[in-house]
Amino acid sequence: MFMRLAAMVLVIVSTSGATAPPPRVPVLVELFTSEGCSSCPSADALLEALQRDQPVGEVEVIPIGLHVDYFNYLGWNDSFSAAAFTERQQDYARKFGPDSVYTPQIVVDGTDAMVGNDRPLVTRQIAAAGRRPHLPVHVIARAAADTARITIDLPAAPGGEKIQVVAAITQDDLTTAVPRGENKGRTLHHVAVARKIQALDALAADARSVDTQIRLLPAWGQAHLNAVVWLQGVKSRKVYGVAIAPLVR
Repeated sequence: MFMRLAAMVLVIVSTSGATAPPPRVPVLVELFTSEGCSSCPSADALLEALQRDQPVGEVEVIPIGLHVDYFNYLGWNDSFSAAAFTERQQDYARKFGPDSVYTPQIVVDGTDAMVGNDRPLVTRQIAAAGRRPHLPVHVIARAAADTARITIDLPAAPGGEKIQVVAAITQDDLTTAVPRGENKGRTLHHVAVARKIQALDALAADARSVDTQIRLLPAWGQAHLNAVVWLQGVKSRKVYGVAIAPLVR
């Protein structure tokens, strides 16, 4: 009996003295993809696995799928594509070089670009990004009628380059049966599909809380929507911090 009580006391002491693991470091993973690209489904599957499994220790992968529009002329019009997402990839080309516009492409924290279905390389670059310092960002998102109302707690600007705040609405669990084009006959599944990206003001000298709104289109439906907010260097394109929140009603 004495030994049993002693063991119970030891368990209680050990449990009370335990410390919670440190929070994971959020890392933004952008996938430039298209339903008209035969090499993209494997990258879409990788993005989904990164979101679901969170396989990189101490890192919270925050994914966003940006469907470009330059494959639309090949027989299938990707309904998730937008010229704005193509322009974002072309903007990265000014950093990574003129030959860096291709699909599937993953950009990790605005710093490293690579082929989007190269799982080992993508994983290594995410781990490397997680070891770099990040600024804290906190997001709360609510839907009211056709509007997403987003409250963002922002840090003070650290100095150096101008850092822009960027907000996006993403949507999970989207499926398309493709009848034409390079993926003819395939049923494609997507997560973290970018619906809208909106540039906000730059970080200020002091920490602050800001509110912004993004219009929600009826065609998106109301399910599986998230707000993603990140801090991105205007010149370097480096992502200094990122956060995600579900859009609640």
